Amino acid sequence: MSECTHDCSSCGESCAERTEPQSLLKELNPNARVGKVYGVVSGKGGVGKSMVTSQLAVIMNRRGRQVGVLDADVTGPSIPKAFGVHGQAVGSEQGIYPMLTPGGIQIMSTNLLLPNETDPVIWRGPVISGVVQQFWTDVLWNCDYLFVDMPPGTGDVSLSVFQSIPLDGIIVVASPQDLVSMVVEKAVKMAEMMEVPIVGLVENMSWVACPDCGKKLYLFGQGKTAEAAKRHNLPLLAEMPIDPALAALADAGKIEEFQGDWLDAAANILEQ
Repeated sequence: MSECTHDCSSCGESCAERTEPQSLLKELNPNARVGKVYGVVSGKGGVGKSMVTSQLAVIMNRRGRQVGVLDADVTGPSIPKAFGVHGQAVGSEQGIYPMLTPGGIQIMSTNLLLPNETDPVIWRGPVISGVVQQFWTDVLWNCDYLFVDMPPGTGDVSLSVFQSIPLDGIIVVASPQDLVSMVVEKAVKMAEMMEVPIVGLVENMSWVACPDCGKKLYLFGQGKTAEAAKRHNLPLLAEMPIDPALAALADAGKIEEFQGDWLDAAANILEQ
């Protein structure tokens, strides 16, 4: 065997450095502090993943925790609008400062880096993945809990988050339509392949309260997400309703004013 020059590109040998799996995890900014990191994922779009992320962040903030939200949905960011945060983030030689919501939640999103928040992000996959990684490596987080609002599906950005950010677990969000089984299956299998723990499932748009009697009406049927959770030996963390008042708060940028205990059980598990 020839002497190792540590230049693998010109080497034909199969040494340990080349055959052992290499970690792709990125280092947190040395001036930042992050406790637990949880990803909020879904197998498809439109199921309310950002809504679940926002509410979990608000609940943990109300419990006196320092909370951050990393908006990894680069091409469809909605976190800043839900919290009523506008403008552009600033930085220093140490890194980029996350912007604060009225309640003190730290957030970082592509919307906070664009000259105009309505400008479309027309970037290719590798560039988008690089931006998400920089949200981890360059931002000056100071939080006990960091929630990562993931893009839908199992594409480049989701893979980049799983590989580059040390997730303590993920929460899978689904809706109760007939596709729920297949959608949950994809998200769960990806997490298992990436060896990331699954905290549990949240069913959004599960029911609506009758305006006259308050009875729960299950518009899309009942129990589909619970069946999927049971099949994968996962807890069903919450069944969240369709609530026009909640949607109105998000549209007005006042999600921190929401009232509801649907995700309290999920927050308890994250604290444990």
